[in-house]
Amino acid sequence: MNWEVFITCAVTGSGDTTGKSTKVPVTPKEVADSAIEAAKAGAAVAHIHVRDPKTGKGARDPKLYAEVVERIRSSNTDVVLNLTAGMGGDLVFGGIEKPLPVDPQGTDMAGALERLAHVEQLLPEICTLDCGSMNFAAGGAYVMVNTPDALRAMAKRVRELGVRPELEVFDTGHLVMVKDLIREGLIDEPVAIQLCMGIPYGAPDDPTTFMAMVNALPPGATFSAFSISRMQLPYVAMAAIAGGNVRVGLEDNIYLSKGVLASNGNLVERAVTILEAMNVHVIGPEAVRAKLKLKKR
Repeated sequence: MNWEVFITCAVTGSGDTTGKSTKVPVTPKEVADSAIEAAKAGAAVAHIHVRDPKTGKGARDPKLYAEVVERIRSSNTDVVLNLTAGMGGDLVFGGIEKPLPVDPQGTDMAGALERLAHVEQLLPEICTLDCGSMNFAAGGAYVMVNTPDALRAMAKRVRELGVRPELEVFDTGHLVMVKDLIREGLIDEPVAIQLCMGIPYGAPDDPTTFMAMVNALPPGATFSAFSISRMQLPYVAMAAIAGGNVRVGLEDNIYLSKGVLASNGNLVERAVTILEAMNVHVIGPEAVRAKLKLKKR
């Protein structure tokens, strides 16, 4: 059991949720305002994606990240900034019989250092590294691509920048990559890991699989965990009971209850309620910085 839990709010993500809920933030101002709302509700960490303001689709333009970060940093609300570095690994094949050329509409493949351009520019306290490739839930021809060589290059650069990587683990094999990065000296302690459960076609979110993932973590790692959709809020309790920290937010789930659309603030407030009802102390950003040895800019 973890009695001192921090909450991460995944504010918007890059998935096709904007057509399902008007509460999903799209513009940099909306993303920043929603992150601030989540922080005021009790989130210590804001996990940030950006979207194209015109289309609502996921983007990786450093100018969009810069506006979001500046708005948050210039506010009076303290929150640990966690920027995704997952964009730029989207591969959509052309078809079953003719996979090449790839589909240019969905494919966005960038070099390892290009995927970190906004991190290098803005120096957040945390950025994410997706620790493996997988057939992702977005569609039948889509693959999330993170090759071992690219991950090593990204981990090395993030370490040089003094940014703490949050290692995103979607399946058991990704933990093998995590342990290789640690063994090769590319990840400094304390190691921060996010267990991403319930995403087809990664690790399912049943308790047996979840605990197998927890039991396979590197010794001494600090971890958080979440599941998507209706299992997001049950995983608030599951993660704390298993010794971890919590992630909620509109990236992973858009409902507060059946048929009731949520805001990020709503989801964080519900997570706080669940944890405090379990006599868990919800810690803030300064405690997280001390725990993970983060550098605030």
